[in-house]
Amino acid sequence: MITRTLQKTIENACFKSKIILLLGARQVGKTTLLKKVVESLQVKTIWLNADEADIFNELSLADTSTRLLHLIGNDTRLVIIDEAQQVPEIGLKLKLLHDTNPGLQIIATGSSAFDLMNQMQEPLTGRKRTFYLFPISYSELVKLTNILEARRSLENRLIFGSYPEVINNPGYEKEILIEIAQSYLYKDILKFEGIRKPAQLQKLLQALAFQTGSEVSYNELSNTIGNIDSNTVEKYIDLLEKTHVIYKLPALNRNMRNEIKKGKKYYFIDNGIRNVLISNFAPFEFRLDKGALWENFLLSERMKRNHYISAFPNTYFWRTHDQAEIDYIEEQDGVLHAYEIKWKETRSRFPASFLEAYPQHQTLLVNKENYESFTGSDPE
Repeated sequence: MITRTLQKTIENACFKSKIILLLGARQVGKTTLLKKVVESLQVKTIWLNADEADIFNELSLADTSTRLLHLIGNDTRLVIIDEAQQVPEIGLKLKLLHDTNPGLQIIATGSSAFDLMNQMQEPLTGRKRTFYLFPISYSELVKLTNILEARRSLENRLIFGSYPEVINNPGYEKEILIEIAQSYLYKDILKFEGIRKPAQLQKLLQALAFQTGSEVSYNELSNTIGNIDSNTVEKYIDLLEKTHVIYKLPALNRNMRNEIKKGKKYYFIDNGIRNVLISNFAPFEFRLDKGALWENFLLSERMKRNHYISAFPNTYFWRTHDQAEIDYIEEQDGVLHAYEIKWKETRSRFPASFLEAYPQHQTLLVNKENYESFTGSDPE
């Protein structure tokens, strides 16, 4: 059993007069995590999975606090609603339960942030805490085994990613990733009106996978895919972000006239998903896309690390029109921390134009010798 970093965080947040929202893509382990939380808290719990038709119907019809309380029982201390975004007006229902039962802890999970958060935002203002769960982090892997075993598995993580089922079933990684991609990746998106062409989504994701680490243009993606306009591309990408498949890194622009001002890159939450989309599971040593794999892995691990320690820096890449570039920048408390990401290189020169435009800021080369500190898994 893989111990998740969020377990203690969620346990400590329980019974503090807040509804807890746990968001994350399907198959990242939300249900398994909450089972461990329930086991630890040892209070009377009812578990409602809104993916099940009878539970969905009951929750949909429960429009008063009395009816909701009848559904969960008078002496229940903890109620978990799995895939809560399925339930109409779920935000109002949770508000009713919360306001009329102050001793009740509610945890709602969702794989579809765009739907769930839209329903929650207004009714639950001031009443909720939100947590995100991602595929297994490298630091969680270190704690599961040890630092040497984690290092030995690094190239596997670059190819197959870190979904719990992938890590727990060595030798069957390809089959599991194919199943995730075919059965879960588009499940929430395709429920929305107007999203009826999974083939277009597949082509879009493949195009993004091939452009990992490169700047993305909606117009170019539209031309690459064909039969889809740039506005639809933008809409699909927004939905893919909100279902935790990809995430955006915008361009930093502050001082310089020739900085790229509206640039954007997209990365995958998980390397395995990126590779299954392009049907490439070749060993890392033979890959032509080593740089993209390494960059995607490190930035997704950094994102996990930041979320789990409640650090929320502004994040960017930086580029000028004459091709000076920095891979990744975090802005925290007014300080820019600039990172160059390389697999083997031990030296990297940061662009003089950046250092002149942004003095008194920090720079660091991240490579395979020091990546553990960057990902929050340093044995020290």
